[in-house]
Amino acid sequence: MENVVDLKDVTKNLKGFSVNNMNLQVKQGFITGFIGENGAGKSTTIKMIMNLLKPDAGEVKLFGLDYTTHEKEIKERIGFVYDDNVFFEGLNLKDIKRIVGPAYKQWDDTLFYQYVEKFELPLNKAIKTFSKGMQMKASLAIALSHHAELIIMDEPTAGLDPIFKRELLDLLQELMIDGSRTIFFSTHITTDLDRIADYIAFIQNGQLVFNQSIHDIAENYALVKGGMELLDRDTEKAFIHIHPAPTGFVALTENIKAVKNIFGDAVVIERASLEEIMFYMKGRKSYV
Repeated sequence: MENVVDLKDVTKNLKGFSVNNMNLQVKQGFITGFIGENGAGKSTTIKMIMNLLKPDAGEVKLFGLDYTTHEKEIKERIGFVYDDNVFFEGLNLKDIKRIVGPAYKQWDDTLFYQYVEKFELPLNKAIKTFSKGMQMKASLAIALSHHAELIIMDEPTAGLDPIFKRELLDLLQELMIDGSRTIFFSTHITTDLDRIADYIAFIQNGQLVFNQSIHDIAENYALVKGGMELLDRDTEKAFIHIHPAPTGFVALTENIKAVKNIFGDAVVIERASLEEIMFYMKGRKSYV
């Protein structure tokens, strides 16, 4: 299976923060959710994928190509959907099409107008009059109109009302039907990904904690609830982090089979949501 994005041992040091030894692959034809709390390094990583920041060490490749010799070819194949307006506010969509279209070899006017109609976007109104959701639809229409193979979305649902957020997520699923596109979706709102993501990459404090399929996460990670009397130095090794609870403890494990072997029916095992995994991972002392 081809990796559309491949980061190998990528490090970037910024003032007071760093992304360390990032090894991240984004698989072709799937939606990968990129999760982590604010300040975890999501935007820094995306800027390196977009070649807006140069890594201090390591290798960044997209479509098997590097930016040093193939920058124009790579950027022809990427669409970036911003969480805010990046166009001059006085422009309308016709103006933007006239400016942006010639920059792409595969720009498709017919497709552009199809998406404008589908998204119910006004052609002649200034971008500054658009709602946040409409601005996002406009960015998406432009990305799709040059047949972008990789669509990168940085916190696209932040600030959207629940109805429009649902519409956007449904639209992303629809775009994936023919298998020709790959979506890399960065967010700290993990519930957005429960329905649409195929893979989850989780970053914390500049380090990639895991990059797994939704299926594997459901198979491996769980919340375990039990009495404190069950815990000792040996049994605690089955957990990533243990949190006190009114009736005992709640702990996160990444090895459900081991927990069953150690505790049997003495504990309750429940599915862990992405949000719960993030919360309990934050409490652990070291990365694995």
